[in-house]
Parts: sequence; structure tokens; C-alpha cells
Amino acid sequence: MSDIPKAALDLIKKFEGYAKRRPDGGCEAYQEIINGKCDIPTIGWGTTKGVTMGMVWTRQEADDALTRELEIHAKRVTRLVTVELNANQRGALISFDFNAGGLTLGNGKPSKVLKLINAGQLDKVPDALMEWTRFGGKTSKGLVARRSAEIALWLHPVDDVP
Repeated sequence: MSDIPKAALDLIKKFEGYAKRRPDGGCEAYQEIINGKCDIPTIGWGTTKGVTMGMVWTRQEADDALTRELEIHAKRVTRLVTVELNANQRGALISFDFNAGGLTLGNGKPSKVLKLINAGQLDKVPDALMEWTRFGGKTSKGLVARRSAEIALWLHPVDDVP
């Protein structure tokens, strides 16, 4: 996973968690109720693509799936961002896009976050990231914590990774 900054990988693993762990070290698909809304089936480190309830993976399958998904988001960041970013800013965006798909909107148009970045208004990105803290129509403490961690990574000098 050479294209994914280690600080971003650590942040993603912290917030996604490795769930639902089985006694043999593998994991199985699960769904959570968040703010009264049933989330989509998830497995391993937050993998959702192609996941159905009843799926069981080994730890290696979960690690490989995370790698594949993060590489997709890293490529999106590279393709969509037109200004130079440092590794921490890039890592924060990979985490944000992996979690929320927030570089573009449902209609494929650039989000406010992406517009600010590409306009070179990097100092305004933290406030724009904090606008992505709602789930099921309500503010989620978990998303507030994750966006705060992504903002901390975004703002942190590259030589001193948190």
C-alpha cells in the first residue's frame, strides 16, 4: 500500500475497526443501527462493496480488501485534486473519501471540499470537512471524531505525523 500514507492507514483502521471479529481471527459481515437508521452491510476494515450478510472472511481477505479500496480512493484523490498536497493532506483526503465519498456529490459534481482545495483555499478545508458529520439526518459523534482526526492530520506538518 505504498500510495497510502501510513498516518492515513492508521487513522482509517482506528475509526473503521476490525469487525465483527471471529474466534479464528477472521471476521463476518454485520450491520449497525446508527441514529435509528440501518447502515449497509460491512465486513473487515469497513469494506462495503459487494458485501452481503452472512459473508465470512479471513484476516488476510479483510486486509487485502482494505488495500484495494484505499487504492481506489487514493487514485480518486490524485485524479480530482489539481493542486499540490503534502502527504498528510493527501492522507486525510483518502480517509475522508473512503468514509464519505465526499470529494464528489451524488451527481458527480465536485463537493465544497474539493472546490476549496482546487481553488487553493487549503485553510478553509477543515471547516468544510466538519460539514460532513451527519448520518441518518443527525450529527454523529463518531463522524465528528473522525472528521476531527482527519483535520488534525490535514493540519499536521509532514515531518511530525500525529
